[in-house]
Amino acid sequence: MIKVSLKNDVKEFESGVSVLDVAKSISEGLARSIVAAEVDGEVVGLDTVLDKDCSVNLLKFEDKEGREVFRHTSSHILAQAIKRLYPEAKLAIGPAIDNGFYYDIDLEHSLVPEDLEALEKEMKKIAKEDLKIERFELPREEAIKLMQEKGEDYKVELIEDLPEDAVISFYKQGDFTDLCAGPHLLSTKKVKAVKLTSVAGAYWRGDENRKMLQRIYGVSFEKNKDLEEHLHMLEEAKKRDHRKLGKELGLFMIPEEGPGFPLMLPKGMALKNALLEYWREVHRAAEYVEIETPIILNRKLWETSGHWYHYKENMYTVKIDEEDYAIKPMNCPGGMLYYKSEMHSYRDFPMRVAELGRVHRHELSGALHGLMRVRAFTQDDAHIFMLPEQIRDEIKGVISLIDGIYKTFGFEYHLELSTRPEDSMGSDEEWEAAENGLRGALEELNLPFVVNEGDGAFYGPKIDFHLTDCIGRTWQCGTIQLDMQLPRQFDATYIGQDGEKHRPVMIHRVAFGSIERFIGILIEQYAGKFPVWLAPTQVKIIPISDKYADYAEKVRKELFDNGLRVEVDGRVEKVGFKIREAQLEKVPYMVIVGEKEEAENNISVRSRDEGELGNVELAKFIEDVQAKVKSRENIVME
Repeated sequence: MIKVSLKNDVKEFESGVSVLDVAKSISEGLARSIVAAEVDGEVVGLDTVLDKDCSVNLLKFEDKEGREVFRHTSSHILAQAIKRLYPEAKLAIGPAIDNGFYYDIDLEHSLVPEDLEALEKEMKKIAKEDLKIERFELPREEAIKLMQEKGEDYKVELIEDLPEDAVISFYKQGDFTDLCAGPHLLSTKKVKAVKLTSVAGAYWRGDENRKMLQRIYGVSFEKNKDLEEHLHMLEEAKKRDHRKLGKELGLFMIPEEGPGFPLMLPKGMALKNALLEYWREVHRAAEYVEIETPIILNRKLWETSGHWYHYKENMYTVKIDEEDYAIKPMNCPGGMLYYKSEMHSYRDFPMRVAELGRVHRHELSGALHGLMRVRAFTQDDAHIFMLPEQIRDEIKGVISLIDGIYKTFGFEYHLELSTRPEDSMGSDEEWEAAENGLRGALEELNLPFVVNEGDGAFYGPKIDFHLTDCIGRTWQCGTIQLDMQLPRQFDATYIGQDGEKHRPVMIHRVAFGSIERFIGILIEQYAGKFPVWLAPTQVKIIPISDKYADYAEKVRKELFDNGLRVEVDGRVEKVGFKIREAQLEKVPYMVIVGEKEEAENNISVRSRDEGELGNVELAKFIEDVQAKVKSRENIVME
């Protein structure tokens, strides 16, 4: 007999019992609802046989790991549909991804929307066939021979690149067999709700020197209702696309002369500066000092920090006076230079040092995406130097600060604790202490979190904040990284109470992350309809005719002198046309001035959010708008 530990129970079974049979022993309904399982932390298929004491976590579609198995199976069904309709196609890879799945194929025929419809129809047919999905293994030579016989050159390459001792497994469903580590569903019948969403180009293995393949994207669910809700979200996301709105609202551009290097236009800078003013206000209240470190520093610095060895492929380098330099991809080594610029005492701690640092990182051209994935951006870094006993309090303080920032924008979020990666610096004891410091702070604040094993930075574990926007998408923005390595690498010290030198502990953290990316997220969160305090143009003045241009300018000057961002639409157009234009520009307030307003020395106001407000005293209007700006009043997202 073996003991199987479940979430709320421990049960005994005969050795050789399958995971599915374990589920059936609890209830037939549970067995029908699960898609996979975790056995001692490893995700497996339901046909996995248990032959020793173990811990089993049964996974449904709602679980991230279960959803990945479901969608990985969906990609295999797509591959089978491709081979049925296009037998000449060569298959590459087909993983599950955050929002669905894809499959890369080598096919001379360029796929069009009608082809996706045909493939989707074939996928649904395969699901109805209820094909049993079976796993089998082959020795390396037999595996290569099988794929060669099928003409699958990309699969042959994948097998040849596997380690000599690798287990080479395949999954068979009906007349279709694919190389895969798995796991998968037991049959194709669960994948009933499926939609192929787009086709894009993708270099084989992400190498721009290799062949360009066609990547077919799709999404799948257990129920049609969930698929319809997801497709509605995609349509909403398309309307909110920050690249489209950024152009329409005149916020930014990506010049052809600089792919991945955003050019912020005047209105975009107004938005960015509003964010930075808020950031500085928050950090001053939390007693941070602000610095600015050089953009280019020499190789020796990056070798000391470890970036030259762990991050060089993402760095832009240059020679100056025959010496290697790098444009900074991160601000932290510069922060270490600031720390080391003078001697410190334990009385100086905690030292909270903030920087709005311009950084550059090399990204492949195919990965660039508006403001979301760029090669140059401003990062709202901060580095906190402290005593070991101050770790938890400082982490709790940072969490509180970031929480307050996100609430200002109406974001909800969840937390992930990322632990030691394989490519890491430091001792086991240091990593254990650092991970316990982060975990302890989260537990003391009673904040729920999930553990993301092995995804920490090379110098320390981290807490990541994943924002959820108003249409349900998630964005990783804020992060808190606990670092005991850089202080050692830079030989950073302080004088303790005992008069001896000691090593400080360091926190790296960002709230917005990339300011430009956060702007992109905000554009999509608000669909360009920014709250008053963020709006690039807060008030648009519309004179009824040229006769009132002087009064319009007088009103503009009064608003401008009171700190508001204001424009006059002096074009020779009808008032209704100008109002519609201002509404399309999503300006919070339209101020109409004409004969009556000039005579009474007031204004007529139309609010984007509240409609007609009628005649208002100018001073009262200024007071009300200033109050909204000062309070950073949010808006209800549609």
